[in-house]
Amino acid sequence: MAKRPESPEEAGGDLELPLLSQQDRSQRRSGTIPVCIMHNTGKPSLTPTTTTNSSSTSPPAEQQLQQQQQQGTRPQSPPPGRHPTEDEDEDETDVIGDLMGHYGKWQLLMTVLLSLFQVPNTFHISSSVYQAANKDFWCQRPPQYQQMPVDEWRNLSGSTDNCHRWEGIGWSNPGNETTLLELADDAATEGQLVACERWEYATQDNVGNTWTSQWDLVCDKEHMKNVAEMFFLLGVATGGIISGYLSDKFGRKTMLFISAILQTIFGLCLFFCSSFELYLTLRALLGLVSVSVTYSALILAIEYVDGKWRTIAGMYNLFPLPISYMIISGLAYLTQDYQALQLCIGLPGIFLCFLWFVVPESPRWLLVKGRVDEVRRIIEAAAKFNGRQLPVDYQLTPPTQGSSSQNITHLFRSSYLRRITICFLCIWFTMNLVYYGIILNMSSFGGNVYLNSALAGLVEIPAIAVAMYIITKVGKKWLFCATLFCAGVACFCATITEGREDILWLKITFLMMGKFTISAGNTIMPVYTAELYPTAIRNVGVGACNVAAGLALILTPYISLLNKIEGHLLMALLTASSIFGGFVVLFLPATAVRRNAANSGTGGGHHQNAASAASAAKQV
Repeated sequence: MAKRPESPEEAGGDLELPLLSQQDRSQRRSGTIPVCIMHNTGKPSLTPTTTTNSSSTSPPAEQQLQQQQQQGTRPQSPPPGRHPTEDEDEDETDVIGDLMGHYGKWQLLMTVLLSLFQVPNTFHISSSVYQAANKDFWCQRPPQYQQMPVDEWRNLSGSTDNCHRWEGIGWSNPGNETTLLELADDAATEGQLVACERWEYATQDNVGNTWTSQWDLVCDKEHMKNVAEMFFLLGVATGGIISGYLSDKFGRKTMLFISAILQTIFGLCLFFCSSFELYLTLRALLGLVSVSVTYSALILAIEYVDGKWRTIAGMYNLFPLPISYMIISGLAYLTQDYQALQLCIGLPGIFLCFLWFVVPESPRWLLVKGRVDEVRRIIEAAAKFNGRQLPVDYQLTPPTQGSSSQNITHLFRSSYLRRITICFLCIWFTMNLVYYGIILNMSSFGGNVYLNSALAGLVEIPAIAVAMYIITKVGKKWLFCATLFCAGVACFCATITEGREDILWLKITFLMMGKFTISAGNTIMPVYTAELYPTAIRNVGVGACNVAAGLALILTPYISLLNKIEGHLLMALLTASSIFGGFVVLFLPATAVRRNAANSGTGGGHHQNAASAASAAKQV
C-alpha cells in the first residue's frame, strides 16, 4: 500500500478502541449493530454482533477493504497533519463507551473513589509546612537559671541572632551576692561570644511541637530544613519516571494500590521516627510513592471514560487537593504536635486500601495487553450498573502487536512525540516553579500559618471550578495558555509594587490573582498531558514530565533566597517563567483527540492490510 506522510495522529496516536463511522451509527440507530474492524495491528478491536444475520455486514466491509487495497489506500482517517476537531472527536465515539456508557453512574462512582486517593497524598506533601514551622528560640538556660524569666535571660546571655551566648563570666556559677546588673557588666567586659549548643523554644506563638525544635534545626543547621524538603522532592522526581514505567508494564490499578500501601506504611513509620537521618530516608521514600499515587489515580480516572468526559474526570480527580489543604491546616491547629499530626494524616490510607475490591483495572490498558476476559467482565459490570443493555453477542479481538512494554525512549520515536514531550517538560518545570514560588513568596508576609494555608487552599476551589466550566467553551490549549500568561502579568504587577509598604495590600491582591490563575492551569496541565499521550506510553510520558516538575520543586526552596540579593528578583523570575510557559503551550495541538493509529514511537507497527482486516471481520 502507498504510504502517507506521517501525521500527528499516527505518530502519537492513542492505542485505544476503534471508532464508529457515520454509516455504523446510522445502522446502530436502525437497530443493527455493525462489525467493528481493527485498522491497526497495535490497536485492539471490539467486535460486537447481534444474533441477527451478522454475516450480512461482513461482505460489504470486506469488499470495501479489498477495493482500498487495490487502490493502494488505507481506511479513511483525518487528513495528514491535522487533528480532528472536538466535535469530530465526540462524533467518533469509543465503542467501549457505547457498550457500558460514556459517563454514567459507574464512571461517576469510580471518579469519586479515585479522587479520595488525593487526600492523604496532599496531606503528606504539605505536612512540612506545619511540622517544620519556624518558632522563636534562644539559648538554653543553665539549670540554676531555669526560674529566671525568659526576657531577662535573653537580655543577659544572648545576642540579637539567638545563636550565641556570653561565656566565661561569673553567671555560670554565681555567688549569693551577685546581681543581674553585675553579671550583665561582666558579660560586656569580660565574656566571650560562643555558639549555643542547645536551645529553648517559644510556646505561645500558635506553633506547637515541630521537628525543627525536636532536632534543633536552627542557626547553623537551619539549612537542613531545605535539605529535608529536597530529599522528599528527589523522591518525587525519581518516582515519577519509575512509577510511570511500572504502571504501563504492570497496570494502573496494581501500581496505585501498591503505592498507596507503601505510602501508608512510610507515613506511619514517620510517627515513630526518632532521628533526623531516618526522617530524611522515610521522606524520600514517601515522595517516591506519593507521586505514583497521584498520577496512577489520575490516569485510571481518565481511562475509564472517553471524549470530552476525560477532561471532566481528570479535573474532578484533582478537586480534593485544595480541600485537603484546608483540612490539614485544621488538623495541625488542633494537634499542635508534629507526631500527632503525622498519625492523623497516615491513618486514612488504611481505609483506601480496601477499595482494591471495588476499583477495577483500566479496560483500555487491559485491551492493549490482550487480557480480553477481564475487559469483558468490566464492561458487563459497568453496563449493568449504568442500566444499559448489552448486545446479545459481541467479541473482543486482542491486539496482534503493540502490547510490548514501553520505556522513556518511546517518547522520542517520532516527530510528534518529540514535540509534545519537549514542550511538556518545559511547561511542567515552569508551572511548578511559578506555583510553589508564589506560595513561598506569600508566606514571607507572616501572619497565622494555619489561616494562611487554609486561604491558599480556598482560592484554588473557585479556580478549578471556573477552569472546568470555561474549558468546555474554549478548549484546553487556549485556557491553559491564558492561565500562564495571566499569572505572568499578575507576578509582573506584584514586582512593580515590591518594597512599597503603603500599598502592600495591592501586592497581596496581585499575588492572589496569580495564585488563582496558576492554580487553574495546574489543574489543566496533567489532564492535558495525559490526553495527548497514547495509552501504551501515557504513564511513562506523565512520569517523565513529573521529573521536570520535581527539578523545579527542588529549586523552589532556594529561589526565595533571591529576595536577599534584590527584592525584585524572585517575582521577576516567576514572571519570566510563567510567560515562557504560556508561549511554549502555543506549540501543542489545539485539542486532545482519540487518534487512529500509533506506529512509530508507541510500538504499534504498520496499518493492517485489507486482507487481514477482512479476516478479523470474519472472526465474528
